[in-house]
Amino acid sequence: MPKLRWLPSARANFVDIVEYITRESGSASVGKRFYGVLRDKCAKLASLRATVGIARPELGHGVRSFPFRGYVIFFRYRGGFFEVINVLEGHRDFDAFFAREQSPKTDSDPQ
Repeated sequence: MPKLRWLPSARANFVDIVEYITRESGSASVGKRFYGVLRDKCAKLASLRATVGIARPELGHGVRSFPFRGYVIFFRYRGGFFEVINVLEGHRDFDAFFAREQSPKTDSDPQ
C-alpha cells in the first residue's frame, strides 16, 4: 500500500479551500470539518490496493484524478507514494491550470 504524501501545491489548495468555505459559510467549524472530510478521502484513496481514478496524461506524467464533492483530487503513484498534487474546484479549466503550473519561469516572472 502506498504512503500518502501531500505536495506543497496540494497543501496550498487546502488552505484556499478552507478559507473559501469558512468565508462562504460564515463558520470556521464548517471549513475545518470539510478539510477533515477531504483529507480522509485522500487517505482512503491512498489505502486502496487497486489503482484508482482516471488517467490524465494530458496534465502530466502519471497524473490521475478523482472527483469528490464538487472538487477534483489530482494525484499520482510515485515510488511507493500516493502523491496528492492538487485539489481543485470542479469547474476550473484543468488544462490551463496545469499548463500554467508546469510552464518554466522566466526572469520577468515574479518568484
